[in-house]
Amino acid sequence: MIFRRLFDRYALIIAMLIGAVGYRWFRHLDGCMPTLIFLMLFFTFCKINPLDLRLRAWHAIVLCCQLALTAGIYYGLRCGLQMCAAQWGLTPMDIKVMSQGIMVCVIMPTATAAPIIAGKLGGSIQNLTTFSLLSNIVTALVVPAFFPIVNPSAHIAFLPAMWHILCRVGPMLLGPFIAAWILRLGYEAYYRHKGAPRSFALSKTWASMPFYLWVVLLIVLIARITYTLLVEDYTGYAIVVLCAGALITCLLQFALGRWIGYQFPASSHGADYCDVLINPAAADYSINQKSSITAGQAFGQKNTALGVWLAQMYLHPLSAIGPAAYIIWQNLFNSWQLWYAGRK
Repeated sequence: MIFRRLFDRYALIIAMLIGAVGYRWFRHLDGCMPTLIFLMLFFTFCKINPLDLRLRAWHAIVLCCQLALTAGIYYGLRCGLQMCAAQWGLTPMDIKVMSQGIMVCVIMPTATAAPIIAGKLGGSIQNLTTFSLLSNIVTALVVPAFFPIVNPSAHIAFLPAMWHILCRVGPMLLGPFIAAWILRLGYEAYYRHKGAPRSFALSKTWASMPFYLWVVLLIVLIARITYTLLVEDYTGYAIVVLCAGALITCLLQFALGRWIGYQFPASSHGADYCDVLINPAAADYSINQKSSITAGQAFGQKNTALGVWLAQMYLHPLSAIGPAAYIIWQNLFNSWQLWYAGRK
């Protein structure tokens, strides 16, 4: 029991170290990632009754802030770098790579693993699952409209780009969601037919599976990032700026999300009534605190794998360093949150 508590606190850091040290072997497990993501989300969605999913006020506020921050950071950073270009010896390509890379750190949708970490911290799994679905759909609509402005040379057509992004995100989100719902309906229908109605619920052992699957997935992701940084020809200055920018945007989004969630909490009615049943960690927190934790993860924990893909597909390839660095910062921050929550 003591070992498990220690592992839960430091699992993300351990996973990153294993991925970085053993990148030569773990980077070859890329083919397992879709299966790991599917299973991770399947077990997460099994804990939730789809009828309990509700839209909250902070959902709209976080989305609006994310879109405004995306445009503000990109144009503000580009103008600032252009003013300092002569003094710092920056080329137009440097400015393009840095502004695009840090912008992607904000426009990325919420991570599919965010409900798992939020549940560990005591947030609302239902509310964050709803936002994760909403965030990925909005990203698929916004990116094809915004990226042609950011990178006119890419010649991005709106409908084909939207279709590619939806094809990338849709199966990973909707597939496990539908499978879990079918399992729930089949289970409850079977016991109703037997005359002994039961509500579908995962055992405590299976309910913890998403977290451990995310740890395995993180090892593979870090291995891929480590290999990319070692073999690609990047300039040191661009790496420093993009890594620093990723850190600042990471902390800013977590903090802003927590503030929004606390100021605009979810109602005490509806889906929140069963938070304690599917997530015992939520029992010790008020509605404001739960909303703060949930919105913080919704705004700060990003789908970095999708962000890297978007940067490489539609922007300058070097801009992918930004979201690649973001995954390290967000998992270090999540590790600290898990350690702090466990200490409390």
